[in-house]
Amino acid sequence: MNNTDLMNYWIGSSDRDYESMKKNFETKQYTWALFIGHLTIEKLLKALYAKVNKNNPNPPKIHNLVILAKKCNIVLDYNKMTMLMIFNSFNISARYEDYKDEFFKKCTEEYTSEQIKNIEEVRTWLKEMLL
Repeated sequence: MNNTDLMNYWIGSSDRDYESMKKNFETKQYTWALFIGHLTIEKLLKALYAKVNKNNPNPPKIHNLVILAKKCNIVLDYNKMTMLMIFNSFNISARYEDYKDEFFKKCTEEYTSEQIKNIEEVRTWLKEMLL
């Protein structure tokens, strides 16, 4: 695939995950909503990677959002860096058994709602870069 095809692939997949995140929140599946929220942002970063790396558009097979952002030459301010680091924790906490119980307790409706707003803010910011 060329870089445009890869961008479209990652954007489409991210958009589907975004809808899934919202449905998980509506059904009170808060840990999964945040896990999928991480995927939503990860896939947009991979789309951006394809955009800025036309000669080698295949993104690295990593999940760390901060590293992906740096590989896309994005300069992160403190606020965006902090949000990406928090989103990174959703990937680890929802995936590994030794973190799941603690993460489940943390994922109240209020906390999840706040983090989804942050995910939506970052999503909008990344999508603007993809235009």
